[in-house]
Amino acid sequence: MSKTKRTARKAPVRAAITGVFGYVPPDVLTNAELAQMVDTSDEWITERTGIKERHILKGRGLGTSHMGAEAVRGLLAKTGTAARDVELLICATTTPDFVFPSSANLVCDMCGIRSIGSFDVQAACSGFLYALTIASQFIETGKYKKIIVVGADKMSAIIDYTDRATCVLFGDAAGAVLVEPSRKFGIIDTLICSDGAGMPHLHQKAGGSRMPPTAETVAKRLHYVHQEGAAVYKFAVARMAEVATNLMKRNRLTSDKIDWLVPHQANLRIIEATAERMKLPASRVMITIHKYGNTTAATIPLCLWDYEDRLKAGDRLILAAFGGGFTWAGAYLTWAY
Repeated sequence: MSKTKRTARKAPVRAAITGVFGYVPPDVLTNAELAQMVDTSDEWITERTGIKERHILKGRGLGTSHMGAEAVRGLLAKTGTAARDVELLICATTTPDFVFPSSANLVCDMCGIRSIGSFDVQAACSGFLYALTIASQFIETGKYKKIIVVGADKMSAIIDYTDRATCVLFGDAAGAVLVEPSRKFGIIDTLICSDGAGMPHLHQKAGGSRMPPTAETVAKRLHYVHQEGAAVYKFAVARMAEVATNLMKRNRLTSDKIDWLVPHQANLRIIEATAERMKLPASRVMITIHKYGNTTAATIPLCLWDYEDRLKAGDRLILAAFGGGFTWAGAYLTWAY
């Protein structure tokens, strides 16, 4: 008689966030200070955006990579990870130090991480979730076991501080996460989306190959963020809510099964509208916009860093972002620690 040997089915390998660290520059720009620079007020900014202050990177020759390196060094120390053990580093940024080399290359050099793959991802405010999605593929296939994903932006470098529509919104910061394999926790599902027709509403006019820098482009102030607020707000609310609710439907999630919404911190109204469509109470929504502003690719890792002591292993998180391009993205994961 033959014996049938039954083997337990192993859970799939998932990419789990096993550590997070953030960095914000020491210099703070308050609403009161902005009111001395442009025609605005603390009340006007707070009512329309929810922002009270933002951090600005100051110092000659300092760029996005310097903040990214601070976040990565802190992450390595916190998780007890040796630089030599990191196998891949991805940096999501809209404000790279140079056209080339990538800011990821520079971060690796500053942190003593050698001879590994590193590259930048540019998807504006959705960049961190794009990069996290890419990292998850390398983990799930077994190619790598330790990946660092950085979200960092020095938005003050491309903001016109005479334009009150944009200068009140943005700050500088970086956040980094360590991603490792797990059969118990991790990223269960992701969605990345884009629509290039949104370009006219949110972009930087000059500085690329279509309109290279000239004395004329500088004189016309074309190297700053151009944003059409009403159009961006409309699309952001619709797409962030859409990507979050689609993840819920795909994974048979109801609002009572979601522990935290981790939204991109662009505008408090957008965050509240997204949570409302997901039927989530404010108590389960991560909000840091009041003290950091919109730090673009850094907002989501900064949220995780800020709320880390409130998270517990197994918590279900929905991450959602919307950015210029247009781009939007989401992720459903369980917290690993």
